[in-house]
Amino acid sequence: MSSSVPADMINLRLILVSGKTKEFLFSPNDSAADIAKHVYDNWPMDWEEEQVSSPNILRLIYQGRFLHGNVTLGALKLPFGKTTVMHLVARETLPEPNSQGQRNREKTGESNCCVIL
Repeated sequence: MSSSVPADMINLRLILVSGKTKEFLFSPNDSAADIAKHVYDNWPMDWEEEQVSSPNILRLIYQGRFLHGNVTLGALKLPFGKTTVMHLVARETLPEPNSQGQRNREKTGESNCCVIL
């Protein structure tokens, strides 16, 4: 599928905790919440064992960070016409942004001056 990704679309290869993967095409304007809803509505047959009760608990993880619902693929500057890998997990709540980093800074005494993206 990834060899024929339209130049104006982003192909997401989503990986479940079980290791199962599936690819979906999205627009750069699609948000994390849009993606969760689309995947929920088009749940792959071979993911049946991992089926969730609501799209609201599906979370995307990209480069080790949870994506909040209103973040668009375009805002992440993902390459058009290519495949990007993300993890898909079922989780009721999201950690607060940078909460882990804040705890680490408190332990090490580092300053709060900079946010690493």
